[in-house]
Amino acid sequence: MPVITLTIDDELVSARAGQSILEACREHGIKIPTLCNLDGLSARGGCRLCLVEVAGNPRLLPACTTEALENMVVTTHNEKIDRYRRMILELTFAERNHTCAVCVSNQHCELQTLAAELGMDHVRYDYLNPELGLDTSHARYGVDHNRCVLCLRCVRVCDEVEGAHTWDVKGRGIESRVITDLNRPWGDSESCTECGKCVEVCPTGALFDKGSAVAEMKKEASFLRRILDGREKNEWRR
Repeated sequence: MPVITLTIDDELVSARAGQSILEACREHGIKIPTLCNLDGLSARGGCRLCLVEVAGNPRLLPACTTEALENMVVTTHNEKIDRYRRMILELTFAERNHTCAVCVSNQHCELQTLAAELGMDHVRYDYLNPELGLDTSHARYGVDHNRCVLCLRCVRVCDEVEGAHTWDVKGRGIESRVITDLNRPWGDSESCTECGKCVEVCPTGALFDKGSAVAEMKKEASFLRRILDGREKNEWRR
């Protein structure tokens, strides 16, 4: 595969043709915040936290869906970018009901961690406070729509890795919700394999193990890369 060179944060780096800016940054240890992106899943560009500056382009671009090109000059961190990222996080917190103190993923939440890392210590926007419920009909797992950030990791891992496509999305804009089996209760799903992949890749406490207490839910999304690498090498067919 052809190799290209580009400049990221004043450093000349190499990348493979066809890689995204985010993939190139990760290979060179350059950290860019993201919620919807996860190694092993298709890029969505939904959370917009990975916005970067590209010389010659007047708009900030999502690093996860923007292809790295020869001689491209990229800036991943500056005052403007960090301000936008904090604003995006504030809007995310304001859209639903993220009450960290009583969440099963408190202190183990990617949204909470990003807020701390980016210095988002308050929300300037009015909270929408929608009336959202929980679905605990499944024998092992539950979904709390109050904490969902619509990253759609659950939808993609169920479709692309497990192959069940139990999860999907209904509604548009503020009315969007993740659903199972065309909006059946999760416990009534006929397609769910109970693998738990959706729960492990969820970045917040939206998907959780039933019975988990406050701050008890720890997730390990890195399992996904191990599964995909094992499949590629046919490790389980020997």
